[in-house]
Amino acid sequence: MTKQSRNPTALDLPMVEPLPAATQNYFDLCAEKLGLVPNVLRAYAFDIAKLDAFAGLYNDLMLAPSGLTKLEREMIAVAVSSLNRCWYCQVAHGAAVRELSGSPELGEALVMNWRVAPLAPRQRAMLEFAEKLTLASARVEEADRQALRDAGFTDRDIWDIAAVAGFFNMTNRVASATAMEPNPDYHGAHR
Repeated sequence: MTKQSRNPTALDLPMVEPLPAATQNYFDLCAEKLGLVPNVLRAYAFDIAKLDAFAGLYNDLMLAPSGLTKLEREMIAVAVSSLNRCWYCQVAHGAAVRELSGSPELGEALVMNWRVAPLAPRQRAMLEFAEKLTLASARVEEADRQALRDAGFTDRDIWDIAAVAGFFNMTNRVASATAMEPNPDYHGAHR
């Protein structure tokens, strides 16, 4: 079997067959734009309601208009995933950082240790907050939000940073719990 034809997780949860037309169209669009259907979507396709909820929130957080650039949102995804040691998201979103930044080095630095990455002060403040939210969320206080404001973020931006970090903390845990495998194409992408 090819990588795409087998289950992308360690769980025996096969995709609904046939996929509903809207889901198939979404998968076709992914294949056209990305050259693949991300395994996370295939993994969720055992339950179309869960897939739709996941994809809807992901697309809103990562692609909708925001004071955060798409690159900054992907940087949060990678930094959080690195802290959580989530194989799937480090590989998939590391590729996205490499693509959006044009810098393989930035993608690799964020995967290994975001603190060694060449970051603007704004990005450093953003990732400091995402790290604290990931490792010690109960300790986030007004001084942390103020540090983001001082770095140029609006309160809406702070919401978006928290929402992206929170989303990836959840998805990292699901991906790790299910041994979700990244698509092989991500490994060599944008190097």
